[in-house]
Amino acid sequence: MQNKKTNTKTALTKASTSKVKSTATSMKSSQLMKLFESQLKNIYWSEKALTKAIPKMIKNATSKELVEALKSHVVETREHVERLVSVFASIGKKPLVKKCEAMEGIMKEGEEVMEYCVKGAMCDAGIISAAQKVDHYEIATYGTLRQFAEILDLKEAKLLLSTTLEEEKAIDEKLSKIAQSINIEAAEEESDTKIVSKSKYK
Repeated sequence: MQNKKTNTKTALTKASTSKVKSTATSMKSSQLMKLFESQLKNIYWSEKALTKAIPKMIKNATSKELVEALKSHVVETREHVERLVSVFASIGKKPLVKKCEAMEGIMKEGEEVMEYCVKGAMCDAGIISAAQKVDHYEIATYGTLRQFAEILDLKEAKLLLSTTLEEEKAIDEKLSKIAQSINIEAAEEESDTKIVSKSKYK
C-alpha cells in the first residue's frame, strides 16, 4: 500500500515538473515569436523602402557592370518583399511594416554620397559602399530570423528566409568584385574635379 502511494506521488511530481517545464518553454517560445514578428516587420519595411532607394542608385551610377548588378538586385528586392508576405502568411499573420531606423540611416548616408559626389568612379564607389552596408544589415537580419524560425520550428518560414539570405550573400559578393576595379579608378581621379566644394567628403 505504501509503495502504491509513493509511486502515485512520484508520478504526480513528474507530471507537475513536466508541466512547469512545458509552460516555461512555451513562454520562451512566445517571447521569441514576438521578437521574430517584430524583426520581420522591420525587414519588410526595409525591403519595401529599398525598392525605391535602389533605382536612385542606378540613376547615379556610371559603371555599366554596377548598373546591371543594381538592376538585378532591385528585381530580387521586389521578390524579397513578396517572399516576406509568404513568411507572414506561413505564421498566420498579416504583412505589416515597422519602420527600421537602422536601415533608414544607412539609406540616408547613401543619398548624401550621391548628392555630393559628381558622377564617376568615386560616386560609384560610394554607391557600392552604401549598397554593401545595406546588404550586410540584411544578411545579419535574415540570418537571425532564420535561426529564430528554426528554434520556433517554423519550417516554411525558415526555407523562405534561407533563400533570401543566400541571395543577399550573392549580391554582396558580386558588389565586392565590382568594387575592386572601381575603387582603383576612384583613387586615381582628381578629387577637386569630382567633388563639389560643399561636400563633407572633400
